[in-house]
Amino acid sequence: MAFDGITISALTKELKDNLINARISKIAQPESDELLLTLKPVNGGQLRLLICASASLPLLYFTEKNKQSPITAPNFCMLLRKHISNGRIVDIDQPSLERIINIKIEHLDEMGDLKTKTLVVELMGKHSNIIFLNSDGMIIDSIKHIPSSVSSVREVLPGREYFIPVTIEKRNPLNESLNDFVNTISSSTSPLFKAIYNNYTGLSPLFAHELCYISGIDSDVNAADVSESSLTSLYDAFDKNMQLIKAGNYSPAIFMENGVPTEYSAIDYSSFKNKIKFESISSLLQQYYAQKEQITRIRQKSSDLRRIVDTILERDIKKYDLQMKQIKDTEKKDTYRIFGELLNTYGYNVAPESKSVTVLNYYTNEDITIPLDPTINAIDNAKKYFAKYNKLKRTYEALITLTAEVKAEIEHLESIENSLNIAVSEDDLNAVKEEMIVSDYIKKRSHDKLPKVKSKPFHYITKEGFHIYVGKNNLQNEEITFKLANGNDWWFHAKKIPGSHVIVKTEGKEIPDSVFEDAARLAAHYSKAANSQKVEVDYVRRKEIKHPNGSKPGFVVYYTNYSMLADTDISHLTEIN
Repeated sequence: MAFDGITISALTKELKDNLINARISKIAQPESDELLLTLKPVNGGQLRLLICASASLPLLYFTEKNKQSPITAPNFCMLLRKHISNGRIVDIDQPSLERIINIKIEHLDEMGDLKTKTLVVELMGKHSNIIFLNSDGMIIDSIKHIPSSVSSVREVLPGREYFIPVTIEKRNPLNESLNDFVNTISSSTSPLFKAIYNNYTGLSPLFAHELCYISGIDSDVNAADVSESSLTSLYDAFDKNMQLIKAGNYSPAIFMENGVPTEYSAIDYSSFKNKIKFESISSLLQQYYAQKEQITRIRQKSSDLRRIVDTILERDIKKYDLQMKQIKDTEKKDTYRIFGELLNTYGYNVAPESKSVTVLNYYTNEDITIPLDPTINAIDNAKKYFAKYNKLKRTYEALITLTAEVKAEIEHLESIENSLNIAVSEDDLNAVKEEMIVSDYIKKRSHDKLPKVKSKPFHYITKEGFHIYVGKNNLQNEEITFKLANGNDWWFHAKKIPGSHVIVKTEGKEIPDSVFEDAARLAAHYSKAANSQKVEVDYVRRKEIKHPNGSKPGFVVYYTNYSMLADTDISHLTEIN
């Protein structure tokens, strides 16, 4: 989710609470579009404020991490050091509910006179920028220069007057009355949620959907078709949230889905059930984007492996489909055999040059018509049918073996694909790469050296104190199933779906039903069906599990088992690192 005006509002409050009268101790520019300010608050200590104007990921929050800066500071950084080093922050504000924060700074100029300048942080997606203004609102410089050739709406260059660009006229949601709200929304022909965020400054689609949810109104309905009473209910929800923002009553939370952060907000959303609450918006943003960045980085690093898996998988699926079609074509073989047997039995009744003959099929006690080649006699026709039968039989037997091999490879590739999906570190990717080399999907060159694999299985502990291990890839699946587990431990796996092996260590104790359910949830969560509401999971004592000789890594068989339906929510489980 991009920064919206409500998130900026929460950040503005947090900055004001911590930084009014704070001194700017250090100014660094670690990246071309990023500032890191070190500040000394009046109550002592030190704070670091990260400001990033990246087009793809604009951010602003307090951070404990320092960043290495270039040896030679960029020009914008040098300019800020000249003007506001040791300056005092006197005010921080957000105009309307815009995605803008103004940081006003007092400092002494070269003549010793007290001056006030403003650092404007615009967190507007691809239009994000950090702009430095003098006391008259003129641009001294900016971290990104925007000439007229780039934007016809506003130039951002030294010497130009600063103003907030207005590309679409929007209303200030903090000052909206019931009548104006009803008139604004009802005059729109867009879906209701779009009518909300398109007409009001700083509101996101997520917030608009939340308003519709708590008002019990379909967010996709045409805004012009919504009744006045429904719009009044919608305004009540709208105004309640605006009052929270005005009062500074924020409830920062990350919303989780299947253990993965999907959205966040500075205020509480009823439409999300699984959430992690935070004391501050900065700590939320730091964790949310750190996790998002980690997921994105691992996805990028796994792209080459994914491409190899996808290519081989696509080829194998086409091959398997063709083979299954060929098997279907061999279904006629038994018909040809019966034709041959019947012609051997009744051939003496067939007149020469007949094109067909109808005889009694003694397998079904029904008459059957057999097509004939009129140029040869009945016995030769029988031989011809037997030859077709034998050919199709040989084809069928060969295809049965081939399809079993191809199907096993497809299942193995899908399990590797699942391993890539659940990888959380480079060590996990190295482990998958090692498996792909062992399986000959990647040719290892003589000079290639794989890093030592340090990947470990997921390790969870239930509230009852039972330890559960989850394999991240097929080699780990074999390790936890056949080395870590003993015969009386319990083994779980999503039924007939690529996924992780899950082991519950019993340590000689009887495990309660809740632990069985938690282990099943883990098996469902770390399977290809992770996005399903319910997944069928098999479970059995470890001693019932066998690994057939010559089979793919991670492939096992079992003949007696229990099954249960499980959801994929593991947010209540504690992972041990």
